[in-house]
Amino acid sequence: MTQTLSRTIPNEPSVRERMSDAQFDSYKRAFAADGYVVIKNVVPRDQLAELHAKIANEFERQKRTGELFAGGGQLSGHLNCYPGEAARFAYQALVDYGIVDLIEALSSRPLRQPNVGCNFNMPGSHAQQYHMDRTYRNEFMIANISVVDTDLVNGATDVVPGTHRRFYKYWQFVLERKAREHKRVISEAGDVLVRVSNLWHRGMPNHSSVPRPMLAFSWEDGGNQVEDPFAHEGGAIRFRPNWFAPTWKGRVIEKAFV
Repeated sequence: MTQTLSRTIPNEPSVRERMSDAQFDSYKRAFAADGYVVIKNVVPRDQLAELHAKIANEFERQKRTGELFAGGGQLSGHLNCYPGEAARFAYQALVDYGIVDLIEALSSRPLRQPNVGCNFNMPGSHAQQYHMDRTYRNEFMIANISVVDTDLVNGATDVVPGTHRRFYKYWQFVLERKAREHKRVISEAGDVLVRVSNLWHRGMPNHSSVPRPMLAFSWEDGGNQVEDPFAHEGGAIRFRPNWFAPTWKGRVIEKAFV
């Protein structure tokens, strides 16, 4: 069974009542066809607005004090963030609405607590290459939560529906022009994108003037090994390098990429 946090944190009123059995089955069918499903209006917008302010303020503080690393995604504009204790309410909303149960039903393995993260898409960021998050046969489940309204301006995720159903080498993906079937996931704050890691997708540029955060709860290798993933390092908000190392060599590679 999925180990949720419902026993360790108080339940708070959700925006919506728990999904019905009919909705549960409908989401499963949509996911099977496309490799993802969007569930609307799950997480409270007012609490997400507070989280947005906390993350943005912490980013500015770390820039001001020199704590923030150089490179590691700052040149390409896609930073990783650990939102810590401040994001606990969002996971509880997923538990309350039945999304964690849905993810368990869709997963190929038993699940533990999630890995907790956040994509911090900065103004002026660059489009990523289409990719999977891991090898095709080593897939895992992901739940992305829109912290703010997300559209074509501030970097709505680009997905290629159905590409989870077979293995593509990169040259096959290009030669078969699968990218022509792409779709941008336009969402409002509180919407949840449930997807599998072997769905081809890419992060997109943020053309707005402010960073665009997006929460990510993921279950690589079955999930987190710790009892409470929101309390790591005291539950403080941390910014982390993405796949580009914050080293001289890493910055050269990142600069060449962008």
